[in-house]
Amino acid sequence: MNRVLVGILGFLILFLGCTKEKVGYDPTPYTLKIPSHFPQMNIPADNAMTEEGVLLGRMLFYERKLSLDHTISCGSCHAPDAAFSDPNQFSQGVNGTLGNRNAMALINLGWQTSFFWDGRAKTLEDQILEPVPNPVEMHLQWKNAVSRLKSDVVYRNQFYKAFGVIDFDSTHVAKALAQFLRTMISGESRYDVMYKFANNIPLNAAELAIKNAITPEEWAGYDSFQSLNGADCFHCHNGALVQVQKFSNNGLDAVFTDPGRGAVTNNPNDNGKFKVPTLRNILLSAPYMHDGRFANLDEVIEHYSTGVQHSATIDPLMEFASQGGVQLNQEQRNQLKAFLLTLTDYKFVTNPDFKPLNP
Repeated sequence: MNRVLVGILGFLILFLGCTKEKVGYDPTPYTLKIPSHFPQMNIPADNAMTEEGVLLGRMLFYERKLSLDHTISCGSCHAPDAAFSDPNQFSQGVNGTLGNRNAMALINLGWQTSFFWDGRAKTLEDQILEPVPNPVEMHLQWKNAVSRLKSDVVYRNQFYKAFGVIDFDSTHVAKALAQFLRTMISGESRYDVMYKFANNIPLNAAELAIKNAITPEEWAGYDSFQSLNGADCFHCHNGALVQVQKFSNNGLDAVFTDPGRGAVTNNPNDNGKFKVPTLRNILLSAPYMHDGRFANLDEVIEHYSTGVQHSATIDPLMEFASQGGVQLNQEQRNQLKAFLLTLTDYKFVTNPDFKPLNP
């Protein structure tokens, strides 16, 4: 008899642990604040954005329960003051292990068509599913991560508010995080004013004041950035997003220790190619390149000026690869760097809506 009672009691505890409090399901559509000079964002039909989903995603982004020893969260390797990247060359996982690629900045992800440096994930939701069970990152099986969340009444309630489900799983976690990440839009830098002015897009009074404060050196750097006879950056970094959706071998190595995109496609023509990142907030997202080899912008500019390595898969748009780079002189380098600093969006990195709810 005692065994029966113990069994019933155990079942009740398990059942109650998986239920929610009395909360309703009446999600509120979330309105994205997309800058007027940006393209529209394509939201997946099966993950419409809601206020409740975004809030849940924000909670999960900083949730350390998603790591094996409760020590790290998504936000640990994507810090706000580093443009949601990692200031370390390689991020450290729960076991003290290090990855072999630099954590990418989380900026304007809603417009991306592939994810990770090698593009192995096709959607943001797919990308989110990888770090939690990865043994060199959070190292926690999804079933255990979800079990931890289900033991918390706050999360049980919020998942129900966001998705109308009690028995949620990893796909719901990924959807919530994706909703939050899609809100992280950066489009209020001085570059945006320069871009709008150069493309005859009307400026408001505040933007006109910013435009009038842009220095000749910054404009010269902008022109060089866009010029075949200058820094020649625009082939891979242009438009409002300052990024082309492609994979490129930008001449980092003549011999590849990391095949990049080639390891995903198994096509030798893709060896040494990596996803072209946005240059937005580049001042804050050091170190640079897929392996974080460059500590500062001066080293990056030096690479494109004289350090380009030729190889079989070099991007054909690197027209000056055969001579080692675009050969910028010191004045041109200073101008280019001055322009790159205009890409900093301080409103983005200080936005309270992107910070932890309980810091």
